[in-house]
Amino acid sequence: GCVLVVSVIEQLAQWHNSTVKAAMERLCDYIPGKYQIMGHMLCCIDREMNADVVCHSLRLCKQDPGQLLCHLYSPPKKEKHSSGLFHALAHTRSKRQIRSKSFLGFSSVCAFPLLANLCEKIKYVLRNKLPFEDFDGDKFSTFPTLRGYHWRGRDCNDKNTTVYPGRRPDNWDAKSDSNCNGIWGVDPKDGIPYEEKFCKGADSKGVVLLGDSAGAHFHIPPEWMTVTQMSAKSFFNLPMAFSDELDWPQFSEITGFLNSTIGGWTDSLYLRLRKRNRCNHRDLQNISQNGGLSGERAPYLSFSLARNQLLDNPAIVIYATIGNDVCNGERDTLAHMTTPKEMLSNVVQALRYLDSHLPNGSHVILTGLVDGRFLWDNLHDRYHPLGQLNKDVTYSQLYTFLDCLQVSPCSGWLTPNETLRNLTSERALQLSNVLKEIARSEKFANFDIFYMDFPLRQTAEEWRKMGGEPWQLIEPVDGFHPNQIAAALGTGIIWQRALHEWPQVLGKANPFNDQIEAIFKDQGGH
Repeated sequence: GCVLVVSVIEQLAQWHNSTVKAAMERLCDYIPGKYQIMGHMLCCIDREMNADVVCHSLRLCKQDPGQLLCHLYSPPKKEKHSSGLFHALAHTRSKRQIRSKSFLGFSSVCAFPLLANLCEKIKYVLRNKLPFEDFDGDKFSTFPTLRGYHWRGRDCNDKNTTVYPGRRPDNWDAKSDSNCNGIWGVDPKDGIPYEEKFCKGADSKGVVLLGDSAGAHFHIPPEWMTVTQMSAKSFFNLPMAFSDELDWPQFSEITGFLNSTIGGWTDSLYLRLRKRNRCNHRDLQNISQNGGLSGERAPYLSFSLARNQLLDNPAIVIYATIGNDVCNGERDTLAHMTTPKEMLSNVVQALRYLDSHLPNGSHVILTGLVDGRFLWDNLHDRYHPLGQLNKDVTYSQLYTFLDCLQVSPCSGWLTPNETLRNLTSERALQLSNVLKEIARSEKFANFDIFYMDFPLRQTAEEWRKMGGEPWQLIEPVDGFHPNQIAAALGTGIIWQRALHEWPQVLGKANPFNDQIEAIFKDQGGH
């Protein structure tokens, strides 16, 4: 974090030909007030020192005896290896040791008083995967972030626990909208409730995603660290992004419903189901977790899933942990990967829980793991946003830096070690085969079950046909996650697969969709 912030400040000074102090003031002008926490670094930044030297001089990182100093940039020119960094640090610390102590008390951003309250809220939603603002306790909210309606269908009455998206209508919603799909009341022409007229027998169903950071749609805006594009407008979404855990589920492949503001376009399984049957409005849940593993699914399903077996509509559940069972930042990464035996146990346990809670007629789609060799193959020699100004940081350098710090999102794939990359993909394939066998052999009372490979190869092919290149499908800042374009293209591939092979999953098209929309338009769109 320190290296990121110091790099941006030093590059701002370079780009605007200003002092470091002026660059700091410029950045603070860009950033919303309570997030201006970098001032404590000002005393320690020098345009003649690179960000690695500055941040090591602050002693923010633990260093084991004999361990090389982690660095993002090439070491200072005196020597082209880490001892050059040692030399620069020895020179720097003698001058700055006392002044840097003022920063040590704030080594966690949550220690800053203005951010402490937000951090507590975020910790709550991380623990529970539930909306922070939910007055009636039905697991749905009228507040967008902090696991609110960006993640689940928007509640239409947060004072009544029996009113929420996805339930079967109460008395055909003749008097009120019990399922929040906007369809309620009685047609004055014939006295038949609108919900009964338009949605009875329409095979309504919701969509639930059990995913990881890819499913939650993790994204750090590149304009936050690209000084040539930086302005106050670049940071307008910073508060929302933090309170959504740097995830953007409202634009995601499975549960997206808003027009994308982070590039590309929004296309999602939810939007296509809603277009197919307008009665499905708001029936979505994104129960994804950054860093989520297969072994964590069953425990947090027990308090995060909102589905009543007796009162609610069936659901399509997408089970998609596409990488974390083989991805970790450990030194001996292979030893910390999920084994096929563990995968079988973890997934079957989660499916048994779903069978006891999903309404009859539901469906589950298991998604295979990705082949992450795609990342290194397409990015390693390209420049990261931090390196574009001076052509001094490639993705290979970023991956090595994160691995050295033991915070790599995937030591097995984000590495120059081709053998390790191949072994990681081999384990991913083994785990995908476990999922495939579960779909083939396991039977459940309340849902049928299907398997599909993660459609990365098909997505890249589609993008090439549109004139794009494969690297443009990857998040530019982390160099790891599928981006907005990949998400939108992936939706079309999943949909076509379902239409041709599992039409029962999607349900039939509602012939009354046009009439529903016409009535909405007549009533002002409410």
